[in-house]
Amino acid sequence: MFTGLIEFVGRVERVSDEGGVRRLRIAVPPEIAAGLRVGDSVAVSGVCLTAERADATGFDATAVGETLARSTLGALAAGDGVNLETPVTAARVFGGHIVQGHVDGVGRVSAWEHDANGGTLRVALPPKVYELCVEKGSIAIDGVSLTIASLCGGGEITVAIVPHTVGATIIGGYRAGTPVNVEADVIAKYVQEFVRRAQPAPSQ
Repeated sequence: MFTGLIEFVGRVERVSDEGGVRRLRIAVPPEIAAGLRVGDSVAVSGVCLTAERADATGFDATAVGETLARSTLGALAAGDGVNLETPVTAARVFGGHIVQGHVDGVGRVSAWEHDANGGTLRVALPPKVYELCVEKGSIAIDGVSLTIASLCGGGEITVAIVPHTVGATIIGGYRAGTPVNVEADVIAKYVQEFVRRAQPAPSQ
C-alpha cells in the first residue's frame, strides 16, 4: 500500500519486450537504492511493481500484459522520468490517501497551466474512473495523491498543483495530450460495488 506522496523521480535506463511482457531497468539515487531489496514493491508512476533485481544504482521489474493494457508503462522509453514511491510502513507518517498501485486506466492531460506559484491540471478520465470522482475527493495521477478541485463534465476533472509537487514529480513536464495513469479512490470503489449489490435484481 502507498500514500501517493512521491519520494523521488527515477529514470528509465532500458526497456525490453519479450513474450508479452515488458522488462524495465530503473535508475535511482544511491541513497534510495541502498534501501531496496529483491521482492520489494515499488510504485512506478502509480503502478505497483516488484523489484526482481536491486543493486547500488537501481532495480529491475517486469510489467505483464494486464498491467501494460491498463497503464502507460508500455509507452515508456529509455530516458523517461517516473514517479517512485516505496510502500508505507508503520514508522512513516500517513499523508496523501490510500493508493494501492492498481491503476484503473489511462487518462489524458487536457490542459496544464502553471507558474512559480503552482498551477491547475485538467485531465480527461476513462468513464469508469470519472463516475467515482467527487469534488474534494482523492485521485492518484501517475501515483501522485491529488485532491479533485472540480468536476468539469464530459469526463474531465481539475486538480490544483502546489509548487513542491511540480518540482518533485514528473508533473512539471506534462503538456496537453500527455497520457497519465489514474487510480480512483479505493473507498469509492467499495461503496459503488456495495450499492450495486444491494440493488434488487431486475424482474424477469
